[in-house]
Order: sequence, then C-alpha cells, then structure tokens
Amino acid sequence: MSSVNPAEAFATLSELRAAAKEKLPRDIWGYVAGAAGAEATRRRNRRAVRRLALQQHVLIDVREVATNVTLFGAHLAAPIIVAPMGGLATGWPDGEREMARGAAAAGHLHTVSGSCLWPMEDIALLGGPLLFQLYFHGDRDWVAARLARVQDAGYRAVALTVDSAVYSRRERDLVNRYRPRARSGGSEPRGPDDTYPARLTWEDAAWVKSLLRVPFGLKGVMTADDALRSLDLGAEFVWISNHGGRQLDDGLATIDLLPAIAAAVGGRVPIIIDGGFRRGSDVAKALALGASAVAMGRTLFYGLAAAGSSGVERALSLLDLELRITLALMGRTSLGELSPVDVAASRG
Repeated sequence: MSSVNPAEAFATLSELRAAAKEKLPRDIWGYVAGAAGAEATRRRNRRAVRRLALQQHVLIDVREVATNVTLFGAHLAAPIIVAPMGGLATGWPDGEREMARGAAAAGHLHTVSGSCLWPMEDIALLGGPLLFQLYFHGDRDWVAARLARVQDAGYRAVALTVDSAVYSRRERDLVNRYRPRARSGGSEPRGPDDTYPARLTWEDAAWVKSLLRVPFGLKGVMTADDALRSLDLGAEFVWISNHGGRQLDDGLATIDLLPAIAAAVGGRVPIIIDGGFRRGSDVAKALALGASAVAMGRTLFYGLAAAGSSGVERALSLLDLELRITLALMGRTSLGELSPVDVAASRG
C-alpha cells in the first residue's frame, strides 16, 4: 500500500479551495464563504490586504530564513494560527478534531471555538498547543465551569469573544434557508440563555480574567482605545478581529487598524489579527505592521474540506513555504527584521 499523503497532490492553496467548493453542499459553502449583510466588511478586509505591497531588498544572503516563533509558551513553525471556526467545521465529518490534528501535525497553534461540538477535553488529547475562544453564552456559574475545564485540559490561553453581542443577518444563509445555530447532536451546550452576549460588559471581562491562570485577551478589538482598556484590566494579548466580516457589516478592515493599535500597545503584549489574510505574503504584511501572529479561518477550512486533517496540514505547510519565500525575496532572514518600512500602499 502506498504511503503517499493524498493531500500532497494539492500544489497550491487555490487547488484546495477549488476542491472544497466542489465537495461541499451549496448551503454549507455559502455559510463558509459568506459574511454578514451585503458582505462589505468581508470584501474590505481582503481589499485592504491586497492594496498593500512589500518592499524588496537585494544582495542579501537568504539561504537560511527563520519563521519559527514562540507564543503562549508554545514553539510554533510560523506565526500563523488556526482561527476558531465552530460551525464551519460541520463541512467535514469529525471536522473540529480533524482541524486540531492537522494543526498539531504542522506545528501550529489551533484555536478551539466555544461553540465546538466535541468536548474540549477530547480535542486537547489530540496533541498540539491550543487556545480557547470563549463565548459568554450563560451565567457566571456556567462560564466559570467551562473555564475550569479549559485550564484543567491544558489550553495555553483564553480569548473572550466581544464582537458578537447579537447574531448578524447572514444573507447567504437566509437565502439558502441554512440554520447553523440550529444544529443538534453536539455534546457542548450553548448555555442556559443566549441573550448573555448582549449583556456583556468590561466588568464581565475583568471577572473572566480573574478566574484564569493562563494568558487572557479579547477577540474582537477594533480600536486603539479598546486595546488600551483591555490592557488596563490585565489582558496578556490583543486580538484584532471583525469576525471575518461575519458580524458588523460596513465595518473597517482589520489591517487598516493594525498600525494604530500596535502603536498604542507598544509591544507590551502580543497582537493577533485576522480578517482577509489568505497567503503567506499577507502574513508578512501584518507582521511588518506590528502583528505577532495572523489567524486564518476560511483558507484552512478549505484544506479540511478538501482532505481532512491532511488537507489542513497541507494548507499550513503551503502557507509556511509562501512566508519563507516572501521573506527571502524581501531580503529578510527572520521575522524580527520586518518593520513598517517594508510595507507600502499600492494602486495596483
């Protein structure tokens, strides 16, 4: 029997995306690829990343290019982490666990969604460093119980999602009559009352922080003021995110906000960013502008839908390769050499 990994047949990220689209039912593809309202935020995210160009420096020895980093005590192959996907993982059998397996095999950090279907302890047993995304979908007793489980299971950090006070109108799902929140069969309860996200305040965030012995941050920060306020309550990282355009439509692009937030944070804590990042060269742009790591969702889901955990591993390995090649062609041999001078606005 051949030991060749079938995912190796995919030479590009575009091939993984095409295979995923071919395999997935129309309603699930719409849920994965779509966003809120008219999808202006989703498009703006991507457009903002693409309009940035990279500076090229020549006649530098780039035979060795280092992309490895340490984040939350985990040694990672590159500063590319798997964003929480929750319902997106329904597009592949055993999707959430397969995503974790692929990330672990590639040497990357995986973020487990608070709306995952599998018990968080089961995912932790698969190996690889994990970050937990917390949704405040219950009272404080319910949240405290989940956080105790997260920490006992060995998760490296917790990100409280703060951009989902109410659930957005996602028109592709409405047209397809697809109801991802009505899924059943999962073993992780949503909580006793789904109005809790609308009640969430800074006081609640501070309370969550008080329960944790692992690094804590807010996912959904979109202003320098909120970033500073999160540091005031003790956050150990900041996650810039607009939920991939899946919450507030007509919102700002995350990478446009990165320089101001990075300046406000001043290197005191790591900054994670997501929103519109698809290639290794996109990651280089974010790192140059002050991000510590880039989280990706859709790109890695395409790998999952195309070939399960092997597809996730393949997608991450391709992203790592693209990042190394990008750095070499920029004349940079390590991530620490990147700075804002390496990025410029472009009309093309």
